[in-house]
Amino acid sequence: MNYRKTRAEINTAALKHNLRWVRAASGSASILGVVKADGYGHGIKPVCDALEHEVDAFAVGFTDEALALRAACPASKHSVLILEGCQTAEELKLCVDKNFSTVVHCLQQLELLEQASLKQPLDIWLKIDTGMHRLGIATDQADLFVKRLEASSNVASVTLMSHLANADTGLPLNHFQRQQYEAIKRTYPEHRRSLHNSAALLNPQLRGEPESKDWVRSGLLMYGVNPSELTEIQKELIPVMSLKAPIIAIHDLKKGDSVGYGSQWTAAADTRIATVAIGYADGYPRQCMNGTPTFVNGQRASLVGRVSMDMITIDITHIDDVAMGDDVELWGENIDVREVARCADTISWHLLTGTSVRVPRVVKG
Repeated sequence: MNYRKTRAEINTAALKHNLRWVRAASGSASILGVVKADGYGHGIKPVCDALEHEVDAFAVGFTDEALALRAACPASKHSVLILEGCQTAEELKLCVDKNFSTVVHCLQQLELLEQASLKQPLDIWLKIDTGMHRLGIATDQADLFVKRLEASSNVASVTLMSHLANADTGLPLNHFQRQQYEAIKRTYPEHRRSLHNSAALLNPQLRGEPESKDWVRSGLLMYGVNPSELTEIQKELIPVMSLKAPIIAIHDLKKGDSVGYGSQWTAAADTRIATVAIGYADGYPRQCMNGTPTFVNGQRASLVGRVSMDMITIDITHIDDVAMGDDVELWGENIDVREVARCADTISWHLLTGTSVRVPRVVKG
């Protein structure tokens, strides 16, 4: 039981709706549900339970996250891809025992795999750097790596993948990375591959038509948030997380009164404010500016004053019948998380994954 009513409501029906939108946009491709960072902050168990029959496999960041998924959802039959790959021989043995597949993105990981003593071979995803320069082998090393992987008794299959640096925008690097990827497809037509993430599905430079050998890596889209700056489809999605908190105080300020630490906001006229039980310790960003929107009793209300560790204050002067205990939505179905992110000079990924563990996830739908 939680006495504090601050919570993140997780709409699993919305999750399924969004994933089906992704599926329709992905042609005949397989869908990899990306659930790293505790299901993008939504909770690994409700997310994976809802998506078990909607995706073709799951992906996480690293081995500990893969183990957490198996512990939370022991009945899941899906393979789990470890996107950062394995760093030790022990992790490779866990991959065999737990039905994990793993990325190989460097020579050290290739050698570790070749030298491992495994009970059965693993499905390997070879990451090729087409221009992001974060993880992956150089394109001119691909042939050597593919041959060595295919020669290893520890390898069951090889999927070729790359990662886009600017899928959410129209920067020229997109064209170069797409050209590199198309060359890889032509060189290895028999292999499965993966380039498209959520934003790439919406980018005219990259969209194409995913084929049956492709894997689409579905991240932010399935959580109901449009990742693209180029294609606006937010109305077709349903936000999965609604972050809500109760009003715990109401005060009437006189013109000239200030509120909060640093007295950074001063009332220009007589003003009624509400104090809301959420703060930066809950993941609501401290850098949110005055005017950041919230939603209460069917209307938008602006943040006033600095975000504290446990509380914020909002201007409710224009809203009738606001009472103690009323819910305030910080983001969700009525307040676009992208708008809040812009007010905090950050991104929606940051807000969702940064929602604190002290905020209970309440599953709806």
